[in-house]
Formats: sequence, structure tokens, C-alpha cells
Amino acid sequence: MQTTHIPQTLLAQAKTRFDLTESADQASLYRLAEALLALSPATLAGLDDAARRPETPLEFKIASKLVKSRRFLLANRQPVKLGVVFAMWGEHNRLHPKSAANPNGEDSLRVKLEQLRWATEGTAVTWQLYAVDDGDPHGSGRLAQAIAAGHPLGDRVSVRFLAGAVPTADGPLARLPSADDSRKGGAIIYGCLQALADGVDAVVYTDADNSVHLGQIGLLLEPFLVDGCRAVLGNRQHPDAVLVKQATRWGIGIGLLRHMQRMVGHAIFSRGLKDTQAAFKLYARDLLADILHSPSVYDFSFDTDWILALIARDEPFVSVPFAFIDSFAESASLVQGPMTTWETLLKGLVTAVRARGVPHNRAMARVLDEEIHSAADLELLINHLPPALQTAEPNALGNPAVMSPEAVQAWIRQRKAAAQA
Repeated sequence: MQTTHIPQTLLAQAKTRFDLTESADQASLYRLAEALLALSPATLAGLDDAARRPETPLEFKIASKLVKSRRFLLANRQPVKLGVVFAMWGEHNRLHPKSAANPNGEDSLRVKLEQLRWATEGTAVTWQLYAVDDGDPHGSGRLAQAIAAGHPLGDRVSVRFLAGAVPTADGPLARLPSADDSRKGGAIIYGCLQALADGVDAVVYTDADNSVHLGQIGLLLEPFLVDGCRAVLGNRQHPDAVLVKQATRWGIGIGLLRHMQRMVGHAIFSRGLKDTQAAFKLYARDLLADILHSPSVYDFSFDTDWILALIARDEPFVSVPFAFIDSFAESASLVQGPMTTWETLLKGLVTAVRARGVPHNRAMARVLDEEIHSAADLELLINHLPPALQTAEPNALGNPAVMSPEAVQAWIRQRKAAAQA
């Protein structure tokens, strides 16, 4: 059947930029999505092709994901109860609306509520939003409570405080001494436990900012409800994804860090999954309960821990493209330092592969044990790239034949010696 082309007026009027802090941009996106949803099915058959074109405006590309999500949710007749979890630390500015005094405000909780309302209205999906304060000294949890109390959908928000749940003698959080020892992972786990206790069928976790439009939840729910896939992972590196990132945060040495990461995490990266940290994933309740029985980490590396748990269980998973706009200005990596984040990711990956019993490059893991003791060690590496990796193709990173663990260790020691000279 020949399809009708998407009206050029909708393409021409779509915005080329999208500002997460601007309510006008959120409203404009909904108008475009609704206009597309009003088109005939034959016309919408050409939506994906239109969105793939490089010249297509950004707003249209994002709207295409919302339309695909919403169309599935409207057609679905299978009841599903969904828990949506996010962690909060230092989110007080993004929780407030944008203002002259708060230029990075995203009004993020209200925006999430509207996104979920829009996506699920008139569908078989019910939901609860779990906002978990990760021991935030800035009071994100109390602020979220106040916002929810004054919102028409406030009863759909469950604000939790990790500090009230730890320390504990048993359960998945038993090895977490305090909320101060959690770096996102502990809060996400706690939120998931609350959702499971409330009887959800599946959990989606996301970030506290507006980087992921939750109107896209249908993209995760379709493989879960139609194909019975119990783990659905959002993928920002998929050719059909929409990814807007700020200018690179790293020096040229990031190639070495990725090389080390992919050697240790070969079980993940050899499966073509490069975007392990995407904060848009769905896990079915029974699978998630199994994974959370004994988490190996409580920090930013929890994503890879959970993926390794899937691999250890031979649990199939799928990855789906989605739209993501980097919310960089208030990013935790800016507060704590990018290399602190990378230290957490690398060391956490080593912990997880060992705990989950997944095959990995043991020599590279030992090098990380012996040479990387703090973010300062990575700071010595981030602005220098060893010759062996300077001409390596991106897909070659992680291949020990390109640069062996022994060669990596020698390079690290060379950089340390140069810093001391």
C-alpha cells in the first residue's frame, strides 16, 4: 500500500531546537504530537522515514517518538500497572521552574506528571511515580513533597527518603551503611522495592531531570506487553535514536577509559550494547525482584550490575531507540567531577562482573585494582591517548589485541611517573 507523505507544513513549522527549561517548548511539542496523531494511519506510516532524515527539525524527531508511544498505548488493551522511579540528589534547582534567579530550572516533577498523564490518558496503563531522595543535603525530597501536595496529580507521586530505610539488617539494602554511601543506585533500588511492594507489573527508571520525555514509555511497554520481553533497555546509540548531547566533556584519553571498560565488560559490549547508562529502562516485576535480591553496587554503576545480572541468567533483553536531550548544566558529574563518575563506573563494573560470575578480562580487572585508586589517577590519563589507540577504530576499543592489559598498565605507570617528574 502506498503511503501518504507527512504534511510539509508540520515539518516546516517544527522547531530546530528544544530547551528543557522552557515550558513553551514543552507545549509546542505536545501540539505537534497531537497534530501528527490526528493524521490518518496511512500518512503516519511515513513518520519514521520523515524522522530519520538529517534535515528534519529536532522537535519533529522527538514528536515522532511520542506519537509512536502514544499510538501503541491507545491500541493496547492489556491492563498494566507501572512504577516510574527516579533518584534525587542536588535536584532542588531543576525541580523549581526557570526564573531569573534559577536559569536552569526545569520544573521537572510537574513536567513528568504531565508527560505521564498525556501518554496514558484513556489507556489501560496506570502508574505511580516514585521520587527518592538519595540523602540530598539540599532537600530535594521535601521540595518534591511540597510540589506534589499542590498538584492535581499529587496522589500519583510517592516521595521516599533513602535515609529512612538504611541502615537495615536485611534485604537488598543490607550492605548499604547509610544514604551518604549511596550514589544514585541505592535510591533507585529503594524506589524499585517500594514499587514492587505496591504490586506494579513493571518498573521504569529514569533521571530526575527532563532529559527523557516520559511520553515515550510506550516504546518500552510494547516489547514487554506484545513480545513478553522482561527487560527493555533504552538505547541512545541506536541509529533511530534522537540524541542531543552537550559539547564533549572529556579529553582524548576517554578512548583509553572506554578501552579498559569494554575489556572488563566484554560480556555486555560484545552484544552490541554500548549505551549501558541510559536512564530509560524497563524491568518486569519478577525479574527485577530476582536481580535486586543481592545487588553488587549502590552507585552510578548499578546499570551495568543489572545488565550483568541478565547475562548471568541468560535472560534475553532488547534495546529500543528513544529521544534524549542532555540536561548538562546541573549534572551530578559537574558537581563531583567527571573522573569521579568514571572511577565509579570502572570500579563498579569490576565489582559487578565478579559478583555476578560473568566471564571478563581478569587481567584488565587486576590492572584497575592495582593502578586506579581514586579519580586523581584517571585525571592523569584523560588528556593523553596511548599511541596504540590513536588510530584504533571505535569498534576496536576493548580488544586486547589492540592494546593489552599489560600495555595499559605500563602506560598508566608512565603517566604517573611523568606527573611526579
